[in-house]
Amino acid sequence: MTETTAPSFIGVDHFAFTVRDIEASVAWYQKVFQANVVDGKLPHYGREWTGYALLLVEPRTGLAIGLHHNEANQGEEMNEIRTGLDHIALKVEGREGLEAWASWLDSLGIAHSGIQSVKEPFVYSVIIFRDIDNNQLEIMAPGV
Repeated sequence: MTETTAPSFIGVDHFAFTVRDIEASVAWYQKVFQANVVDGKLPHYGREWTGYALLLVEPRTGLAIGLHHNEANQGEEMNEIRTGLDHIALKVEGREGLEAWASWLDSLGIAHSGIQSVKEPFVYSVIIFRDIDNNQLEIMAPGV
């Protein structure tokens, strides 16, 4: 590494959303990802006095999902036309992975886009769905 080269990283540890109803969001993420709740509340860095986070961990991959409660939240749903996170995409292997997710979401009654195939600017297929706060989640298979 040189001073003109950015340091590397080895993967994604977690993603986090501020949510309107932390108990309802925990239940939703537990159901969709079969995630386990980690005991204890985590501070919201730089806003420790206004809220806290609960952490869930997806047991097969170890992906952590942080759900933040903030006292000043006015109950508005997420809207990607404002500055901030647009979506999170999780990668799966091939069309079989996408089909498995489509079936899983169907079994849970969660609306989704179905498998969408894109050719430009590169080839991939994706399923798009939203959590109860309107945060967009994607399941993506590159090259399919």
